[in-house]
Amino acid sequence: MIKIHICIFMKLQLNLANLSTSVKESVSDWHWWVSMGQIVLGCFLVAVAFVVFINPYDLVPGGIYGLALVLHNLFPSVQVGTFGYMFDVPLIITALLLFGGTFGGRTIFASFLTPGIMNILDYLVYPNQAAIEALDPTLLLGGTVDLSQHLMLAAIIGGCFSGVGVGIVIRNNAATGGTDITGMLLHKFAKMKFANGVLLSDAIIVLSGLVVIGFGVGLPEGKEAQGLLLSLYSAVCIFVNAKVLGYTIDGASRDKLLYIICDEHSKDMREYILHELNRGGTYIKAKGMYTDRDKEMIFLVVNRKEVRNVQHKIKEFDPKAFVVVTDAYDTFGEGFKPFPEENAMPTE
Repeated sequence: MIKIHICIFMKLQLNLANLSTSVKESVSDWHWWVSMGQIVLGCFLVAVAFVVFINPYDLVPGGIYGLALVLHNLFPSVQVGTFGYMFDVPLIITALLLFGGTFGGRTIFASFLTPGIMNILDYLVYPNQAAIEALDPTLLLGGTVDLSQHLMLAAIIGGCFSGVGVGIVIRNNAATGGTDITGMLLHKFAKMKFANGVLLSDAIIVLSGLVVIGFGVGLPEGKEAQGLLLSLYSAVCIFVNAKVLGYTIDGASRDKLLYIICDEHSKDMREYILHELNRGGTYIKAKGMYTDRDKEMIFLVVNRKEVRNVQHKIKEFDPKAFVVVTDAYDTFGEGFKPFPEENAMPTE
């Protein structure tokens, strides 16, 4: 009888282990599909930004697709998305060789998807091939989205869509290709910050846009005078894109770092932080320069919404307390962001 019970118990354990493995695999598969779905969404937003708000107005916000737009102005018969493929392929191969199968595979997917969506959208929003070659905004969706007289609005919306799209893709450990990859290469080999590498690459492309579009070389006859103005609007688009990209990757709400020096009621402050605020803090030994007395400084990180309540409590406990509040650019650990993966996409 005992042997039978032991056999049943071991079989039950084995079944539970198999069930646990199956659940973990299902969760893993679900996370993978969610991640890939987010990459598709990000690529779609980037494509919409260029096709609807950037390309029709000859804005050059940097990136491979900005360079592709410059070349489209010189060779109108070739679509912007097709030029994107021409530049992305060698960069994709480089990313695959240098950054591993996971990142390379996701980058291949995103890099091929984005220009493909752009080419498809061209045929959906323009009535014919001639309109696609001319990128005529008056024919865009039947003229319902013509922002020719509102270029600032086009630059801002285009920058927002592009920044959100690229940010979503990067958060899912991929890149849309182009200057994202050149930024990573400069980050890896030249020890340059990722953002600075992208900025350098984009600056070169923007300069090429200034030559072709800014000086009117690639613009239709009669519109050469608008070239320099378009370059200024392109700068607005670049600025908005960079800001929105940063918010999308790191979060718009930054954490706040507080240094608190309480001469009185520090125990009450401790109870408040641990039990009401449900946070942890650190005591740092300090010494007053004027009083020459030993003090305990509290090192505390909270989110932006909690700062006001903490300030009120400090005033309640010790009106003479000294407090410094500053931005915490990134906060990792329990209660905040998880530590990044080893091969995750660099964001700065």
